Order: sequence, then C-alpha cells, then structure tokens
Amino acid sequence: MRFTLKMIPLLFILTSYALSCTNILVSKGASSNRSVMITYSCDGEFHPHLKITPAADHPAGDSLEFRDGQGRLLGKIPQPPHTYKVVGLMNEFQLVIGETTFSGRKELQNPKGLLHYWALMKLALQRAKTAREAITVITGLVEKYGYRSTGETFSIADPNEAWIMEIIGPGPGGTGAEWVALRLPEGYISCHANKARISTFPLDDPDHCLYSANVKSFAIQKKYYDPQSGEPFRFNEAYCPDTPRNRRYSDARVWSIFRRAAPSRHFSPAYQRGDTTAGPYPLWIEPDHKLSTSDVFALMRDHYEGTPFDMSKGVDAGPFGSPNRWRPISWKVDSVEYAWERPISTQQTGFSFVSQSRAHLPNEVGGVLWYGLDDTYTTCYIPFYCGIDQLPEGLSKGSLQNFSWESPWWIFNLVANYANLKYSYMIQDIQTVQSKIEGDFFALQPAVEETAVRLAKTDPQMAQLYLSDYSVSHANLVFKRWKELARFLITKYNDGYVQDTPGRPTEKGYPQTWLKRVIKERPNQFKLKENTKRAPESKLVD
Repeated sequence: MRFTLKMIPLLFILTSYALSCTNILVSKGASSNRSVMITYSCDGEFHPHLKITPAADHPAGDSLEFRDGQGRLLGKIPQPPHTYKVVGLMNEFQLVIGETTFSGRKELQNPKGLLHYWALMKLALQRAKTAREAITVITGLVEKYGYRSTGETFSIADPNEAWIMEIIGPGPGGTGAEWVALRLPEGYISCHANKARISTFPLDDPDHCLYSANVKSFAIQKKYYDPQSGEPFRFNEAYCPDTPRNRRYSDARVWSIFRRAAPSRHFSPAYQRGDTTAGPYPLWIEPDHKLSTSDVFALMRDHYEGTPFDMSKGVDAGPFGSPNRWRPISWKVDSVEYAWERPISTQQTGFSFVSQSRAHLPNEVGGVLWYGLDDTYTTCYIPFYCGIDQLPEGLSKGSLQNFSWESPWWIFNLVANYANLKYSYMIQDIQTVQSKIEGDFFALQPAVEETAVRLAKTDPQMAQLYLSDYSVSHANLVFKRWKELARFLITKYNDGYVQDTPGRPTEKGYPQTWLKRVIKERPNQFKLKENTKRAPESKLVD
C-alpha cells in the first residue's frame, strides 16, 4: 500500500500563515501541575480541520508518496513497520510539536528538497515516542530526503522534556540542513515568534544540546560568520540576522510573554522597539511563579494590554477599543512606512492549542491537547485527550469559501468578528462565557482523569471510550453554547443600541475621549449654535 501526500495544495494553505505563529514552552519544573506544556497559535486566513491519524502497521515495501498539485511524483519515503496514532499535533505517547517560521536567509531554501516543515512534524509524531527521538527522526529524514522550507523553529515536548529546535536549508542543490536543538532547563519557560532565538550553544553537552555537524563551518563558508571577529558563533545571528522589522514583529511578542510571566524582572521594551544599545531577550527565563494551564491560556491572550503599546487604546482602536488591526500590517502614508503592532492574539489565527504532557499519568490520560478555534483572545479551549479515537464531526466540516452554522470555526469567527462593532461591551459578554466554560473544564479535570486512570488499569478500551465520549460531548456543548452566544450578541447589540433588558434598546453613544477627538478634528461641523439675531420676517404681500 502507498499513501500519497499532495504537497502543493497543502503548501498553498500553509504559506498563508507560515510567518505568523507564536509558541510558548513550559518545563515540568515551571508548571504548577507537573505538566510539560507547549502552545501553538497557527495564524493565517484558513479554515482548519482537526483530525485523528490512527496507528497503523505497514507491510515491507510500503511507502509514503509525495506528489505536487498536478499529480507528479516528487519522491517516496519508506514506511516503518508501525506508525503511531496522532490527535491533531499530539501522538499517543504525549509527544507534541508546534512551530513558528523565521524564514531567515531565504537563499538557503532548497526547492529540490522533498520535505517541508509541516510534513516533518507529522512524520515525527507518527514515528517517535519522545522529543529527543522526534529530533532524530526530523534530522534523519532531511539528511536523506532534503529540507524544502525556509527557516523554522520547532517546539517539541514529551512528558519529561521540552526542546526548542531551529533548522534551515543548505540552499539550491545542497543536502540535509543546518540545525541546533536545546533542551529547556527545568524550572524555565521559553517562547518564539517567527524569529530564530538560539544564540550560542554548547558543543559538548549531548544531554542538553544537539546540532548538525556543519552548522558552524557552513556559516563560515557562506560568510555568515567570521571566526576572526573575536565573537562567538551564534546560530540566530548567522542564519536569521536581526532587523528593525523582525524586532518589532517578533521580539515584541517574546517581550510581552516574558514581562507577564516574570514581572519582577522588569523586561524593557527597548530592544523590541529598535534601541541598538539594548541587548536581546534571553532564550529562557524562570517565571515569578509556577504556571498553571490557565496561566498559559492567559499568556496566549495578549494585545500588549497595560503597556504603552496597548492595542485597545488610541484612535486606531476606534471608539470601542478594538485591539484588532486589519492587514496589511505595514503601510505607507506620504511615502513614510509604518506598521501596526503584531500581538500574540490576532484575528488571523486559524487554530491554537495548549498541550499538557504528564509523566505521572498513563499516556492516554496524561496527554491533553486544549484546542481552540480562531482568535486566542475570544476562543474557548476544549480538552482532547491523546487516548481518544473520535472527534466532533463539526471539526472536519467547513471551508473558508462558505459560512456554515455546521462549522464550529465559522461560529467562533462570527462571534469574534461581530465583537468589533462594540468591542469594549461585547468582549465582556464573551469572556464571561469563556471563563465559565474553561473554569468548569478545570474543575472537572481531576475527577475525569481519576475515573479514566481507574478504567485504564482494568479495561483500556473502556477508558478510551470514556475519554472520547467526554471530549466529544463536551466539545459539542461548547459549540452549541457559542451558537447561542452569537445569537445573543446579534440580538443585544443591534443597530448601535444595547439591549439592557430584552426588547428594550438603550442609546449608549460613544466614549467621551473619542468624542473629544472627533471635535478636535472637526470643531465646527457638529456644533449646535444658538441663534443670536432674529431673522427679518418675510413679507407675504409685496
């Protein structure tokens, strides 16, 4: 049997969000619930489908084919005797992978390489049990079959370890890839956002650092690094040079995660704002306190609130403080280039997740993919255990071309988009529902998992059925509740009115701060003037 993967249609979708993702990594020692956690916001204008890839046995000679959009064979990869089950981007052994694209030196993209980053993630999840094994699978495949993408940063986690890995191609006609991977120290967190983050790294610590044999010599050969400079070799400076644009676009998100996770450190925004005298942010930090799963949810919900860059403030936020800015992110006025802030939460998000991998629980219970649709700020995270064998039918339905009430993604998208009409009002209604549902999930989690662990000891199939039923039924309840929320918002906020009680529209008008800006721009247009002189009466008879 040969399985075929058509690359071109897939890559057309991936290209739309390849430069627009955010990841957080949390070591077990930095977690309040003994979880290794990673996050992934997969940002872009696309309609996601969540899928389960079942475990499978493959006969000798079985292969995975890669074809382009016209059906032309690009290459084949032999299948191993057995591949593992994958739920979204987590496999049955709690191994989970996320990514952000940093592009880097685009001349290093190899168009003849067979494997793009997305295929590597899927293949690693099907073939590896641990994060370290996943790195071996990825690097072994690109060495043999070639790496086709631009620069990429992977977050890779299992129940015990979290790794950050960065990889870039050799350029046209080259082989393999240049890469480095570092294990996150216990008690620390890290993050990345479309810019290479690994700087210097140890050459003699294989327990915590792995790298390609030519990672340094290749940079010297390409004149990306001068060993006579007296400076140490830094992967990110060699393969993803620092620019004012990527500081604003990428380092700003890193800064915001760190300043919220460790406010005692008083991380300065100077570097991300382009101050050439300011040093870059560290690769990892100790948070001020151990992070719960809900803390990590919160870190993924950010528009720089409470900082000088707060996107809910200013004339650009409109009268009701919408933090969303419509693309393009950069623009010109009178030949001067400007750029909106690039936040962690963005309306362009297709899906996101926060994962939990836990060594103290059986795999089928310990691995949870908290999955959210659309914008991280307005989504509701739903737990899908890696032991399940079913998903809600709606998560495989829908397309970007047609709105559908049968597609949960479209329902979340509708709620998020409608909120822009009166954001400061509606976001409170959305967050009330969001916090209630997520709070209920957290409250139920210990009892659900205790039951599942007990079942797993005596009847693994019953444990799988129990977790599948829990994840699917509760996901469907969330989707139903979000439909109700959409109808509620459309009814309550109609034609500029706000219904304080059903059927009684109230005029709320605009905030005084915004009205003052209107008057400042056009001081006379809207002013009502009292008549000071009596107009002469008209003569009815001449």
